[in-house]
Amino acid sequence: MAARTRPRRRRGGAGSDLGPPSGIVAIVGRPNVGKSTLFNRFTGQRHAIVDELAGLTRDRLYGVTEWGGRRFTVVDTAGLDPALVRDNPGMAVLTAGTQQQARLAIAEADVCVQLVDVRAGVTALDEDVAAILRSGGKPVILVGNKADSPSNPHYAHELYRLGLGEPVLVSALVGTDTGDLLDRIVDELPPAGDATAVDEPMELRLAIIGKPNVGKSSLLNAIVGEERALVSPLAGTTRDAVDTLVMHGERTVRLVDTAGIRRRGVIDTNVEHYSLLRALRALERSDVALLVVDASDGIVAQDRHVAGYAVDAGKGLVVIANKWDLIDQEKRADPAFLASIREAFDFVPGVPILTVSATEGRNVARVLDAATTVAAARATRIPTAALNTLLRDAFLAHPPRHDKGRQLKLLYATQASTPAPTIVLFVNDPDLMHFAYGRYLENRIRAVFGFAGTRMRIVPRARAERER
Repeated sequence: MAARTRPRRRRGGAGSDLGPPSGIVAIVGRPNVGKSTLFNRFTGQRHAIVDELAGLTRDRLYGVTEWGGRRFTVVDTAGLDPALVRDNPGMAVLTAGTQQQARLAIAEADVCVQLVDVRAGVTALDEDVAAILRSGGKPVILVGNKADSPSNPHYAHELYRLGLGEPVLVSALVGTDTGDLLDRIVDELPPAGDATAVDEPMELRLAIIGKPNVGKSSLLNAIVGEERALVSPLAGTTRDAVDTLVMHGERTVRLVDTAGIRRRGVIDTNVEHYSLLRALRALERSDVALLVVDASDGIVAQDRHVAGYAVDAGKGLVVIANKWDLIDQEKRADPAFLASIREAFDFVPGVPILTVSATEGRNVARVLDAATTVAAARATRIPTAALNTLLRDAFLAHPPRHDKGRQLKLLYATQASTPAPTIVLFVNDPDLMHFAYGRYLENRIRAVFGFAGTRMRIVPRARAERER
């Protein structure tokens, strides 16, 4: 069978494959079987560190991949921590750690991919993980990695004894047959939500996100007006996502308080490993993310990193600068201080910045108003005729540069029927679309139609796709 490694695009209507990611795929397995290598292969970027040293992945990395017309989230999970063996000798502790990680992966993911090193054969750890996966009720795809060549010796026949069905043999490093694996994954994912439902009246879903100990649970309690979530000064108190329903005007609002997202390299327990996975799940089923930051500490890189999770998931964003009461009066009155917060999140044009004290109730009433405004902006639909007129004027006012005698030409534009604002441009050659020119077109669209607090995607498509 010929190996396929390049993504295939689904034939269909304009922008039919451009929705936000839907579905979570967890790559699980013992250390040093190639999980991070496969993750990098799927996402097309070297986010995960790859090394021969077992257990190098200490946190949960995530990325978005597109295959066969479906966008979904891939999570690179850490293998069993060798420290468990060093600090707690004995197979009982090792098996307990295996079962805990496997159960957590099953609970949070839609599809689990168990990776096994076919050159080493099936080990006791592989069997422990497979036993839990079989009883979890979630689709499981068994993958034999490091099958670089049929001529190389391997133990693929041993994979059948794991009881997970027909295995897929791949080489994550080379890319051999990873296309077939992605086909299997897409087939097993649950159907994506109906993107056309964004125009129908429905509850507003808000995910409260942020790094640990910034006051997410305190904000939830202040909004609700009662103690619905556990509040503690100890960072990382919230482990699971907790849903709370409140009324805002005549609309139902679902608030999800999530566990804090820690920076890479400081996650030290199996439960904390999956806090990010739970936060991603909360983001996936939300419309707007309420990013809580600690104003008294200032904006740090991790705050921007957490905001990136929401933006990559195609969600609206509201930044809540909490603990405003802990800042001295002179600093509060300095316009440059608030401007520095706004500048830190300039990659989301027009994002609302609210200064809040959750413990004192300051400005808490504005949070749901701001989230409702961002949700409405995210759901804005541009009439096709108006969009084409606007973009043709933009092309005339500032024509794209020539590239080796060729110039980008706009044939037709439309807004994709996806919850996240996505503009599809049918052009003569998508490769001629420069990033800077795409940003120019986005600014022209925003100047007329807004979309404040949400990222817009400008996606060029080839002429042939328009003709189909």
